[in-house]
Formats: sequence, structure tokens, C-alpha cells
Amino acid sequence: MTPTDPGNDPLPPRVIDALRCSVCGDPIGLAGRTLRCANSHSFDLARQGYVNLLHARIPAGTADTAPMVAARADFLASGAYGPLADELARVCAEADGLVIDAGAGTGYYLARVLDAAPAPYGLALDVSAVALRRAARAHPRLGAAVWNLWEPWPVGDGVASVVLNVFAPRNGPEFHRVLRPGGLLVVAAPAPDHLRELGDLVLAVDERKDERLDGTLGEYFTRTDRTEVRRAVELTPRQVRQAVEMGPAAFHLDRGGRRERLDALHEAQVVTVSFTVSAYRRR
Repeated sequence: MTPTDPGNDPLPPRVIDALRCSVCGDPIGLAGRTLRCANSHSFDLARQGYVNLLHARIPAGTADTAPMVAARADFLASGAYGPLADELARVCAEADGLVIDAGAGTGYYLARVLDAAPAPYGLALDVSAVALRRAARAHPRLGAAVWNLWEPWPVGDGVASVVLNVFAPRNGPEFHRVLRPGGLLVVAAPAPDHLRELGDLVLAVDERKDERLDGTLGEYFTRTDRTEVRRAVELTPRQVRQAVEMGPAAFHLDRGGRRERLDALHEAQVVTVSFTVSAYRRR
């Protein structure tokens, strides 16, 4: 992958074509470093290349913080979750248009998907502007926009060939709306035994998570495949801390003695990394 230079590359034109004004829903175009619709609603591109389309504050504890994003970027760079990225790239190999990563974070997984398929381009959506500063530079065919996934997305109808969703909120109606007929939805989620050796340093995964996932999406999609990605990895004390600090447990480090237990780690830990990757077709 070839990162873009911050401040030099605006959003890819085909990403802009897919975006809509978050105020009125009209198409938007780029003028200089500002996105603007026919009704004169405008959104400036940040220096790092992403655009913030939100017009409301996000409640505290919703968006990933700068320390969480830094921990995730360093942890993912270690390759510990590389097999998951490889599986997502394999499942998304048919992508031939826009790939929307709903909850893209730093853009790690979307960039891997784009690397494996030379034709598509990507839109990273996430509520964390801090994360999208990195995502905007993760790949030259990637554009990034700050948005709350629970709200109607500032994206046109049927513009995506693939929607990718990795450990992020799942908005079934919006997945369905933005995908073209027969489009592919790919959802990655932690399995119940993911990081089990870390105990309550991380938040527990519901044993019926896959069943609930199918139930949530069943009105709009038909599941066509489900694979498991599982391996044992050795993590240094620093990587264990990053694994905890990059996830939702980071909002609760001062509960249950988590911070003190992390500080007391001095030896490498062998842990299970375990995920399910589910593929669905739009009905």
C-alpha cells in the first residue's frame, strides 16, 4: 500500500460522487478543499484529507480517543490480526466499485481489501475524527468521512458493491440502502474465545453473537458464508496493553483494577485471537 501525503490529495473523485450533503441530501462536489452542494451547504477537508460531515456533537465515550487510536495503530502494525485482514481481502475479492467500510477506524482493513483488488475504491466512515486522520492516509484510493453510523448515512442509494463492517455498529437498513442489488455485506466480529486468556481485562463476547447477528440482518440480507479465523499468538506486555487499550475496555481501565494489572505484566502472554467473518447478499 502507498500512503497518501496529508494535505496534498483531496478525496478521490469517485468517493465524492458517492457522497451526499449531510444537511439536505443533495450531491456534493469539490471546490478547492471544500465540499459543497447546490444549496451552498459546505464542508471543509481537514489538512489530513478527511471530511467531517457531522453537524452535531457525539456523546462522550462514543468515539475512539487519541490514545485508543494510537494503541490500535501500533497493535495492528505488529501483524497480530493480519490473518483476519487476509480473510477479509479474500472474501471481498469480487469488489469492483465502491467499498464502504462502516466503522473503519484507522483504515487498516479497508486498505488491505483495496490492496488485494486493484479496481475498487474505498470510503471509510467512522465517528472518530482522530481515527480518520490515519485512515485518510492509509491508501491512495481511499476517502474518509466522519459520520455517526446510527444516523442515515450521507451516501447515495445503491452506490456500493461491498460494505465492510469490522467490530463496529451494524445499521442493517443503511447497509441495505447503500448497497447495489446483489451487493455483498461482510461482517467481522470477535468469537466468544477471542482473547479469553486475558479474562476480564477485555469485555466478554456474547456466546450467541452470531445468532443475534443473523437475526438483526435477516430482514435485509441472506447469509451465504461464514468462516472462522483463529490462532494462538504471543503478545509482549506492551501488546497486551495495546489490545486492551484499543477496544471498549479502554473506557473502563479504572474499574476492576485493570490498569494496575496491566502495569504488573512483565512477561509475554500466549493468547487466542479468534474471529468470525460472515458474508451476506443484499435481498
